[in-house]
Amino acid sequence: MPIQNMPTSLQNAIQQGFLEQEFHLGLNSALGYRAIADKEPVSINIGETVTKTRAGLKAPVTTPLTPSGNTNLDNGITPSSQTIEQYVLGIDQYGDSIDLNIVTSQVGIANQFLLNGKTNGKQAMQSLDRIARNALFAGYLGGNTRVRTTLGAPALTINVDDVRGFEQVLGTGTSAGKFVPVSGTFTAPVIVGLNVYTLSGTARDGSNVSTTPGGFSGTLTFTGNVSVADGTALNQASHANAPALIRPNGKYNGGSAFGIATATPALVSTDILTLGVIEDAVAALRNNTGMQDEMFNLYLDNVSMRQLFSDQDFKLMYQGQYGSPEARQGKVFQLMGVNFVPTTEALVQTHPTNGALKVRRPILCAPGALVEGDYSGMAEKAADLSGTNAEIQMVDSVCMVTRAPIDRLAQIVAQSWFWIGGFVAPTDATANSSIIPTAGSQYLKRAVAIEHV
Repeated sequence: MPIQNMPTSLQNAIQQGFLEQEFHLGLNSALGYRAIADKEPVSINIGETVTKTRAGLKAPVTTPLTPSGNTNLDNGITPSSQTIEQYVLGIDQYGDSIDLNIVTSQVGIANQFLLNGKTNGKQAMQSLDRIARNALFAGYLGGNTRVRTTLGAPALTINVDDVRGFEQVLGTGTSAGKFVPVSGTFTAPVIVGLNVYTLSGTARDGSNVSTTPGGFSGTLTFTGNVSVADGTALNQASHANAPALIRPNGKYNGGSAFGIATATPALVSTDILTLGVIEDAVAALRNNTGMQDEMFNLYLDNVSMRQLFSDQDFKLMYQGQYGSPEARQGKVFQLMGVNFVPTTEALVQTHPTNGALKVRRPILCAPGALVEGDYSGMAEKAADLSGTNAEIQMVDSVCMVTRAPIDRLAQIVAQSWFWIGGFVAPTDATANSSIIPTAGSQYLKRAVAIEHV
């Protein structure tokens, strides 16, 4: 590692390549959410957002050709084309730094220098994992919310706790395959309470009062009046194309056809995580994706795991298995087609109406549930500047920067990291029931969120 610009006292305390190893060890202890993301490079000089295009399939043909029509050059066949859909990946820059005064530091310079590198690595790992988690839940909690304020009389507009997932709709005509803002031209069906209304507009509140993690409170406007019975506070408001959301005891989103029409506040103390709830999520994921041989990752916190161990179905499965790794270590590794991944980064919030309860959100993910875009300019920056007054190393798509002292007394070394990129939950709107007969109408199909207390 070039250190010719470092003060002599610091050069003697550094082994070449060792600082990079410490940073790498920090990044490797990731908490999980980022691990499911498919990495894609984002080229330079293309702007701050990238529109990704996903090709769909053509529906199977089950009607035989008519023999009498087998004439001319087309043999009686009318050509058809495959569908496409597009989603947008936005990129931003994240980073932080630690300054080390090599004279006034009370800790041995070698230990402090390496400790800073490792601390930066831990911070970068947690930051990217949390950014990935937020992007995943922003997609898979969107379109499932509740009425916030009871209507005084039938009205076109209602206040809701979270407008994410309602703001865009898959376009038609010249906008086919593109997601466009909801409007009077591009409407969407939404279940409010127990009835379906046609959504024609959304707006975010100037002051966000949403209680959903990462949510944005706002209003939904419809083409016809919402009744007072449906527009009552705590009633569900669910987009017809919202991702699947499963709650214990049949408290699903989406109206009575999917279970009991409820929203998050309907959860009570007996609505805990069970093996049956996880099996429902697996069934929904397999039906929507057509993936039958894949193992799915379930990210959950340790309280959710503890509830699973107390479930009767789980106890019967492991009855007498005191020597199993699950029984000895208190962890479930693989079961019913699921990889269990405990994490302390799982979304937990106070219950909207009962402060004594916590709402927990495990999420079951299939391959491709998340896409990570890494800006290619980071690597070019590292190659251009390394060996000048700074040493730059790329570690797991993150830049580690060690800047030589450039202050007047040549005493302060800056150890920093930065990452330029973004995460997005890609859509599979074109994989409808004509392609996969068991698939639903959800725009996002590669994960299933679970809500319990």
